[in-house]
Amino acid sequence: MSRLIDLFFGSILLTLLFFPIVLIALLILLKDKENPFYVSKRIGQYNCQFLMPKFRTMKSNSPQKATHLLEDPEQYMLSTGRFLRKYSLDELPQIFSVIRGDMTFVGPRPALFNQYDLISQRTKVDINELKPGITGWAQVNGRDELTIEKKVQYDEEYLRRSSLIFDIYIIGLTILRVIKKDGISH
Repeated sequence: MSRLIDLFFGSILLTLLFFPIVLIALLILLKDKENPFYVSKRIGQYNCQFLMPKFRTMKSNSPQKATHLLEDPEQYMLSTGRFLRKYSLDELPQIFSVIRGDMTFVGPRPALFNQYDLISQRTKVDINELKPGITGWAQVNGRDELTIEKKVQYDEEYLRRSSLIFDIYIIGLTILRVIKKDGISH
């Protein structure tokens, strides 16, 4: 059932957001002279790797690691990157991952392929059995400001409480957090 919901709403969102996606891609291409899309290796359900598209917010020569682990992330940021991250617009291409079936709308955020500590801790408590989401319980409770341990605690709580009503609640909180720009540090 959740796969049908993902396909239904993913298709609707893609139709509604197609024009803004094209505009953002053109803006990055024209202003920053970079490929507008960035595809990163992520860890999905059952710890399988998949490729997740995002809008490029950092220069193409940036190290492949979580932004919070960079010494000076600002040196890699594109001029359009701050704006895209501030309003989470860099996440829009992930709709393709939802339609493809690699992701869902609500679940634990997919770890980078080299975030071994996060992957290991999630695997110990069976979070790896969930499909990753565009947003999740940890996202709305701190996002960039959370330690790995705290993220895993929120992900584990989501695993226990998972339901359609809880997902709708998380989506509502996500919209509020994006509007208020809560928890975004890069």
